[in-house]
Amino acid sequence: MCTLCAPLAFRRLAACRSGATAVEFTILAPLFLAMFLGMVAFGIHLAAAHSLQQIAADATRTAIAGLDLTERRALATSFVDANASSYPFIDRDSLVFSVVENPANPNQFTVSVLYDARALPIWNLMKGLPMPPAEIRRVSTIRVGGL
Repeated sequence: MCTLCAPLAFRRLAACRSGATAVEFTILAPLFLAMFLGMVAFGIHLAAAHSLQQIAADATRTAIAGLDLTERRALATSFVDANASSYPFIDRDSLVFSVVENPANPNQFTVSVLYDARALPIWNLMKGLPMPPAEIRRVSTIRVGGL
């Protein structure tokens, strides 16, 4: 191409918009994909955290029927063993919980639940995304007796 035709070819190329959509898509698609996978990952993590809170609350309500701490622990253990797998995104083998009395107030006891979330599918979505914590901890406290 001669030097006289170069400005004319450049003007013609600059005026052509036939590939603009493809170029814009290749620039924006990875960003949108990363945002979408991040929303899915955090959504799954939040669903697991909500399920864990429900397990803690349900185990606490079940354990309130016990007359002493030993019976409360047995009731909470049997509840978690029987029902933990029915909650979304929860694997019973990754769940650790404890039932303790509140040392500051003997009229309360607490069920604490710790879940190792490394088994969730979110860790395999994309390696470059900032991810939520791998351990989820939830606590539920209930008062023993009346007002």
